Amino acid sequence: MKRFSISILSLLLLVACKQQNKTKKTTAVNYPETKTVDTIDTYFGETVKDPYRWLEDDMSTETAAWVEAQNTVMFSYLNKIPFRKNIKNRLEKLWNYEKISAPFKEGNYTYFYKNNGLQNQSVIYRTDSNGNEELFLDPNTFSKDGTVSLGDLSFSKDGSILAYSISEGGSDWRKIVILNTETKTVVEDTIIDVKFSQISWYKNEGFFYSSYDKPNGSELSAKTDQHKVYYHKLGTPQQQDQLIYGGSPNQKHRYIYAGVTQDDKYLIIAPKISTTGNKLFIKDLTKPNSDFITILNHTDSNTNIIDNKDNTLYLVTNLNAPNKRLVKVNTSNPTPEFWEDVIPETKNVLSVATAGKYFIAEYMVDAISSVKQYNYNGELIREITLPGVGSAAGFGCKKDEIIDYFVFTNYNTPSNIYKLNLETGATELYWKPSIEFNSNAYESKQVFYTSKDGTKVPMIITHKKGIELNGKNPTILYGYGGFNVSLNPAFSIAMAVWMEQGGIYAVPNLRGGGEYGKAWHDAGTKMQKQNVFDDFIAAAEYLIANQYTSSEYLALRGGSNGGLLVGAVITQRPDLAKVALPAVGVLDMLRYHTFTAGAGWAYDYGTAEDSEKMYKYLKAYSPVHNVKQTTYPATLITTADHDDRVVPAHSFKFAAELQNKQQGENPILIRIETNAGHGAGTPVSKTIEQYADIFGFTLYNMGLSVSE
Repeated sequence: MKRFSISILSLLLLVACKQQNKTKKTTAVNYPETKTVDTIDTYFGETVKDPYRWLEDDMSTETAAWVEAQNTVMFSYLNKIPFRKNIKNRLEKLWNYEKISAPFKEGNYTYFYKNNGLQNQSVIYRTDSNGNEELFLDPNTFSKDGTVSLGDLSFSKDGSILAYSISEGGSDWRKIVILNTETKTVVEDTIIDVKFSQISWYKNEGFFYSSYDKPNGSELSAKTDQHKVYYHKLGTPQQQDQLIYGGSPNQKHRYIYAGVTQDDKYLIIAPKISTTGNKLFIKDLTKPNSDFITILNHTDSNTNIIDNKDNTLYLVTNLNAPNKRLVKVNTSNPTPEFWEDVIPETKNVLSVATAGKYFIAEYMVDAISSVKQYNYNGELIREITLPGVGSAAGFGCKKDEIIDYFVFTNYNTPSNIYKLNLETGATELYWKPSIEFNSNAYESKQVFYTSKDGTKVPMIITHKKGIELNGKNPTILYGYGGFNVSLNPAFSIAMAVWMEQGGIYAVPNLRGGGEYGKAWHDAGTKMQKQNVFDDFIAAAEYLIANQYTSSEYLALRGGSNGGLLVGAVITQRPDLAKVALPAVGVLDMLRYHTFTAGAGWAYDYGTAEDSEKMYKYLKAYSPVHNVKQTTYPATLITTADHDDRVVPAHSFKFAAELQNKQQGENPILIRIETNAGHGAGTPVSKTIEQYADIFGFTLYNMGLSVSE
């Protein structure tokens, strides 16, 4: 077995090494020349220079040459790290175990995902009523390099037809392929130019999907401010697909969810009007040419229909209930004044799934799962016993089923699948991975630290048992803090490799997330966004003050909105950490809303055009606009050339600013993955390479070493 140069008996591994034993690293980096231009923008009478505006054109030959030059410098640096290959070998070895999903029934078959260990994409298998297993769909055959990935699977009501989406090169633009499940053959033309869409079947006749007007030229520059819902009837060309919603100015929304109830009675249309709010309409599909019925219009609340019984709708909402509640209402009078509580709001955030004839209610208690089972009258049947402290997810099965499955995991426990009998409440282990990782050798501890304004923030710290708190443990502090996203305990193979060698992994639940409901989310948005950065800084200071680590052994990591988090924190506190790892970050806060999907994030961020006050607030923390002449941490920025969600220009401009103004010897590098997107569907082989580079860069710049 190959390991880092840390013995099991020496839990500190390299972290306890004395200064003279640190790795000698090459610090001089000759960065590619990045030209500047005289672009100037004016906001409320104030001029702002944008010297790297030309890098926003990610389709130009000039930008392509810059990307190639940056990657050449970056890999030249990484290739000097002698132990990078050892990390990759260890990642491959630990990654190489069989992984499967919970089974699900469709028609005459039971389906499940399976990955033999290092397959780039998981494969779909199925068993018939006699238990005979066969390979059904192998996404690894979609492309030679694994860059075409499988998205959603959606079966017709009788399971005879499958519609599945694919992404090419990591793009958010998808295609929908339609397959006969008996013959496993494509039955009609592929649906193209689909984006941010579910696939929802109506009987066995066709399905609803969402998209934007078809791209004219580059998908990166396509206009994406008016989402439209279409109905595709099997056997007809896409050109004849019926526009259902979104075609008029009063139906203009950036994101629209469309779904059909299990009984095929209602079409649900849920336009998103903000991160914290949506409209809600239904259409009676049993009545031809029926009008939409309004349930909610222009409310600052998230409300979703999860089921119906004839004309009774069941909705999960945070309207007048910041931590959410389950309500019911008759379609004859469906507006909020007629709603009746089924499961009332509590002090913990609620999410609800339907399973058989029951509701499964999952509560977040300080980001940790607690699960209860209710009947449709809102009567508590039982509390579901979980195998430990962590995250339970995946509940949900069809109404005629009595067996449900769920996945349980935490930061040191790989995902196990459990079988739940909905009638008796009995749970049993259905599947456990055979992985070369001893979970019992690790521990997680939840702490509550105090942020700058006195707010208590939870954080889970995970590491090998018995680790010495001497301030010299290499530590990755990971954060997100936005868009109502909750960070619940979950196992990561990559972080397992980090921890098994003595590293610490710390995850705070920052404001801006959804762990404590609407108020917690709102406290990290728009004019309160600085709270998120303060929470992250306070988490780092807690780890340092309590000797888990020190600034010399601390790395800050986050992706997308978390990339913004890391960028903002290192420009505000360049002394806080030794290493910064911003991934696919939103880093130009004055112009983010002008890039494709970016305008949809104004719900959380606001825009520089909203008001002079909002402009000044954004400019005060925008990473691209706050780089100054000083010493920054060793920084490895990661992005992808096909990212059409957070366009790579954010990372390009930030890297150029940092390289130009870095005063110390810490390297500023940018790793630009080619033929890849925002992260979804990334092949396993590329993921392993990325983590080997990230961990190698991090440890090398902490002065540590890794050997076989």
